[in-house]
Amino acid sequence: MRKNIIMIVNPISGDIDKSEFIVAAAHLAATENLNFVLYNTTGDDDILKIKSLYLSYNPERIIVAGGDGTIKMVAEAMEKNDVIIGIVPAGSANGLAMDLNLPTTIAENLDIAFHNGYMEIDMISINGKKSIHLSDLGLNAEMIKNYEKSTIRGKWGYALQTVSTLIDLNDPFTAIIKGDFETIECTARMIVIANSKKYGTGVSINPNGVMDDGKFELVILKNLDLVVLGKIITGNMPLDSDDVEIISTDRAEITTNIPVCFQIDGEYYGEETKLDIEILPKQMKVAIP
Repeated sequence: MRKNIIMIVNPISGDIDKSEFIVAAAHLAATENLNFVLYNTTGDDDILKIKSLYLSYNPERIIVAGGDGTIKMVAEAMEKNDVIIGIVPAGSANGLAMDLNLPTTIAENLDIAFHNGYMEIDMISINGKKSIHLSDLGLNAEMIKNYEKSTIRGKWGYALQTVSTLIDLNDPFTAIIKGDFETIECTARMIVIANSKKYGTGVSINPNGVMDDGKFELVILKNLDLVVLGKIITGNMPLDSDDVEIISTDRAEITTNIPVCFQIDGEYYGEETKLDIEILPKQMKVAIP
């Protein structure tokens, strides 16, 4: 009896035509005598439909062609199932793929997704919502809010929104951060809740990030003037300055004095004044190089 492999495709992620991805995956499955099952996300009950597909076909692996949001959705659908998720990066910004050092070609990524061993990565619960990669309060979330309203996609879209968001910069916010560490009260431009190292743009925001260590980092950016921003973008995170503080923990609570823009894995979630955060160890098996 032939084994099954399911491919989940987000047709609109990254504004990229996915037909090449699907043809290549179907060809590889046929070559290896696997029954290839394709599902295109619609935004309508996708998690429920993916769960149903899994129960029908019981695959050992699920291949995901999309960005971080699509990967997270599949991980949530599969949270109670023992399945390896293979990633074919196809989003506007592919942060998780960047952190896993996945290659750039479709063929190489499919080879890893179909065949390689896996890493059991942690996830983070933030107000009951799951994050697999990088979430944040403040400047970057505001930029994502503006990006989602914009018609220009991809890295150019991000670059344009970065510039316009910096020009219209709001006042910093005050945050009280509690956990198994001394309570911190600070003024900040941005607080990153990080399970990994890099944004999908390649910018390293959390040099200490490890995705399977049972911890997450809070990266507090107290100042984000052009000098600090320039250092971050060029890979010279100013760790030894008063502008940045990093806390590694497995649980935290952040309260802000005003509602602040908030995003999870590249998706804008509105404004928040309180975040309850905890690590969820070893939630997802991901095929790695």
